[in-house]
Amino acid sequence: MFQEILPKVLKGDLKVVLSSPKHLELFLLAKQRVPTELEKLMGPVHLFSHENIPSYLCFRLLGAALPLLSKENLQLVMRGDLIRHFGEHMVIAKPQNLFKFAPEMSTYVTTFLEGCQDDPERQLAVLVAFSSITNQGLPVMPTTWRVTRSLSPHALQSYVAWLQNMFLQPNLDSLVDFSTANQKKAQDTSLNVPERAVFRLRKWIIHRLVSIVDQLHLEKEEALTEQVARFCLFHSFFKTKKPTRQIPETKQHFSFPVDERAREFIISAFFSLLQTLSTKFRKSPNQVTGGQSWSYRLVQLANMLLNHSHNVAILTPFTVQQRQAWDQMLETLKELEARSSEAKATAFQHLLLLVGIHLFKSPVESCELLGDIQACIKKSMEQKTRRSNKAINSQEPPWVEVMVEILLSLLAQPSHLMRQVARTVFGHICSHLTSRGLKLILDVLNPQMNEDEDSNVVVTDDSCEKQGKDEEDEGSDSEDNSGSEADSEEGEESEEEERDGDVDPGFRQQLMAVLQAGKALGGVDSDEDEEELGDEAMMALDQNLASLFAEQKLRIQARRDEKNKLQKEKTLRRDFQIRVLDLIEVLVTKQPESPLVLELLEPLLSIIRHSMRSRGSTKQERDLLHKTARVFMHHLCRARHYCHEVDNCAEALHAQVERLVQQAGHQADSSVALYYFNASLYLLRVLKGNTKRHFHEKAPGLAQKVEGKTCPGPTLTILKTASCLDLSIVTPVYSSALSSFLTKRNSSLTVSMFLSLFSRYPVICKNLLPILIQHVAGSTRPRHQAQACLLLQKTLSTRELRVCFEDPEWEQLIGHVLAKVTEALHTLGEAQSKPEHQKELASLELLNTLFKTINHEKLTVDLTTLLGVLQGQQQSLQQGTHSSGSSRLYDLYWQAMKMLGVQRPKSEKKEAKDVPTQSPISMKRKKKGFLPETKKRKKRKAENATPEADATAAAASGDQPPSTGKKRRKKRKAKVLALPQVNGTPATKSSTSDIPTLSPSTPAKTPKLQKEREKLSQVNGAAPMSPTEPTGKKHQKALPKKGVLGTSPQSALPRKKARLSLVSRTSVRPWSPPERPPGEEPAQSSRDKCLPQWPVRPESTQRPIPCVRLSLMSPKSGQVDSRPCSRTFRGLQNLSSEALAISALYSKIC
Repeated sequence: MFQEILPKVLKGDLKVVLSSPKHLELFLLAKQRVPTELEKLMGPVHLFSHENIPSYLCFRLLGAALPLLSKENLQLVMRGDLIRHFGEHMVIAKPQNLFKFAPEMSTYVTTFLEGCQDDPERQLAVLVAFSSITNQGLPVMPTTWRVTRSLSPHALQSYVAWLQNMFLQPNLDSLVDFSTANQKKAQDTSLNVPERAVFRLRKWIIHRLVSIVDQLHLEKEEALTEQVARFCLFHSFFKTKKPTRQIPETKQHFSFPVDERAREFIISAFFSLLQTLSTKFRKSPNQVTGGQSWSYRLVQLANMLLNHSHNVAILTPFTVQQRQAWDQMLETLKELEARSSEAKATAFQHLLLLVGIHLFKSPVESCELLGDIQACIKKSMEQKTRRSNKAINSQEPPWVEVMVEILLSLLAQPSHLMRQVARTVFGHICSHLTSRGLKLILDVLNPQMNEDEDSNVVVTDDSCEKQGKDEEDEGSDSEDNSGSEADSEEGEESEEEERDGDVDPGFRQQLMAVLQAGKALGGVDSDEDEEELGDEAMMALDQNLASLFAEQKLRIQARRDEKNKLQKEKTLRRDFQIRVLDLIEVLVTKQPESPLVLELLEPLLSIIRHSMRSRGSTKQERDLLHKTARVFMHHLCRARHYCHEVDNCAEALHAQVERLVQQAGHQADSSVALYYFNASLYLLRVLKGNTKRHFHEKAPGLAQKVEGKTCPGPTLTILKTASCLDLSIVTPVYSSALSSFLTKRNSSLTVSMFLSLFSRYPVICKNLLPILIQHVAGSTRPRHQAQACLLLQKTLSTRELRVCFEDPEWEQLIGHVLAKVTEALHTLGEAQSKPEHQKELASLELLNTLFKTINHEKLTVDLTTLLGVLQGQQQSLQQGTHSSGSSRLYDLYWQAMKMLGVQRPKSEKKEAKDVPTQSPISMKRKKKGFLPETKKRKKRKAENATPEADATAAAASGDQPPSTGKKRRKKRKAKVLALPQVNGTPATKSSTSDIPTLSPSTPAKTPKLQKEREKLSQVNGAAPMSPTEPTGKKHQKALPKKGVLGTSPQSALPRKKARLSLVSRTSVRPWSPPERPPGEEPAQSSRDKCLPQWPVRPESTQRPIPCVRLSLMSPKSGQVDSRPCSRTFRGLQNLSSEALAISALYSKIC
């Protein structure tokens, strides 16, 4: 039994054994019962060896056993060697290529917490135990560990209290601390001091508290959220002077003092908490008691702490001016709270609260900002009064411009919360934005601005913070060698750069001087110099060289630091520009109808052009380009609304259109040119959507009767409107661009750009059609001719363009285009290059489009010249050598010929395949599916068969295998597809020179009509005109030569739905019998003499003729109808049916 089960279940893999307790139980049982078979299957396996310990069997056992352990057992298990080993795994397994057990352990812990909701003490014991696993003071569990969502409220409150207590008075002895192997090898005493462990522990705890608030439901845990917010605020900016009951935080004391570095990360954690609270308040504003935001509540708490100066002291004391700014801010907040129904007041309130809280972090800068913000708020609220008051100080800048400068200064800070508030405030003030205020924003985005000038971006040296971060993560990353490898790679790259770079000439001269002074330069007497150089001289030379290279190394390091600083400044500047783009996005989204939006086109295009030209591949460069392109295309050019007040600046907009189109043609990259071209189309849309108002007076008005007398009416004023788009200015601009596109060798313009122009503005397209038609043929390059044909093909089929033409004008245009296409097709099949082949393809596609238009609109067009050109190029098209698209070209050619009534011939391969071939019976290998001769059914001879026919059939059957139904069908098909005989000569395969002969009286013949005529001929006694017969059969006698139109065999085969031929008029005349030479009488039997002699049309004339020009006079309307006439075929078919009926009647009578 084990031999059958083991290979199926265990599969020889240790991971399968450890995947579940059942597999492990089976493995242990097999090891006890059948160890030999198990060793054959899996090899020698030592389950608890040192190599298999990282397979995490013990970790899974611990996770599965958590629900079974009591509180005492948990405290015992969670402080042993297993937990230390788990902590080492958490530190070592940080690289991505190593297995991480943390997600699986999180699942075990979540299951445990959900299963013991009624036992908060056990929940707290597990959370405290995992939080106490530390590596030199830093807990190994992440600060964003989301298992707290499964805690009961009481356990969560207790866990937060334990975190706060450990933050204030860290108990290092209660931690399960360990050091990795590399940390032990380092033996650095500075890493094992308690202060460092306390710093790392406090930093983890404060971020853990913020993460817990982020995972809470604020409406359910408002008290806990307020507790954490008060804790972070108090220990960020205040300290206790004297404990009081009114402020619980004053009773909290630090066992280890908090240094400046610790205070910085506490402040950072507080603003992260403020951002979390502000985001959640924005999503559900009614979650706080009284409807106040968390920012407002924290400001009130800070004001309460400032008022308790006997018990609490601020870490950075306020000056008198700063305290006045704080008090004025509180007064302004009360005024804004009274107008909280206004959205603008709410936005200003958020801005004041955020800047007011920053007053504790940076008092000097925030004090100035508070004064300016309050002044702007008062002016904006009193804007209606100021509009009525004309006495306004013109020297004072508008309040909106001051607010824009404030928002730009706030965006310079790398704060996501500040970015959100600035975006919200600008959304409420952008309706009051002025041109100068917009220029302040665009100056920041201007890529041509000198980057060496002072800007709003301040680059700070954060080497201390980076050093602290390195110290913090030193233990965690000790086992990861990627950092050292990266450093070594950077060192190698820098050495290569130094080696490949130009050598400093000053350093070269200094080195030469040192070597000459030490007599170390080799010359003619180099051996003697080396012997004379003593030990002291050598030591001195070594010292001089060492000092020289040390100075050079310092200079190289200084240059490298300067380069890094410039790169950092560039990165910060790009980040700042990305944040400033938020304001542009808000403007085009909130105020798309503002005239200021039109001023954004060229600055945004300049950013796009500069970003695509610069070879910087940094993430900031790419983000700036993508965001600018998205704002330009989606929010600006494709906006549903646009400016409707451009009557006064219409001339400037026309000039801007011309400038944009010219710049689009001068770009080196077509992707950049596309943005410029779309900008011009946007301006066309704005100009077209705006109207000019013209007032015309009409005198006199309508007569009125006053007191019985007729008096002239008042003078009427008539308002007339016209579009601001001036076609006389715009058309030459795009005409020049189109001519450049169709003549310039390398143009940045593309076909899609002009298709967008033609589809949106068909009136402009109508004016540009002569240029397109001109470049379809002539001395233009083949590539440009193909582009012109493609533009015409896509444009002529649009309904918008057809509306712009009257019927005679449209018919004349189609004729003109057809003439140009005919001229271009004179070289069909002679292409020697890819552009020429593309030109031929585009010409034929345009021709087919013209045919569809002619047939759909029933136009009268002369196609005789075109047909001659196409027939004349048939041979060169078939014999020429083309590229891989030659089949497409051939298909398009015959598609056009089919529209002209000429059918496409069958391929030679198909003809050869369809002709039946003789094969002897004595074949070595039998064909599959054939019955043997003994099983075949003998054919009965016909009753009226003649001996000659029997002999002929016997002779034929002796040389050929027995016939089947399938072969008979093939023979019939071959007869239909084979070419006719002309003048007694068997028909051959159609060559390229065999052109259908045009005849005004030759109707087309369908296969059905052909069969009817064959039957009729057999009834009349005449030999039917059959196609080429198989070998061994006699050819029938050819018809007289007189009735045949043309001597060449026809290349077009009859089809079911053949095109109509060229007929003279609508009348259908019966066929006249063919003339015969005098003295020649057709051979007829006695039975055939009693039948009427119906005329039989020669086979060579029964071919469809191209429809060159068909003009039919409609009896109802009296107009010329150019549709192919189908009545001709119906008349012939009816005629053939009557002939068959009469023949059958005479046959019965006889």
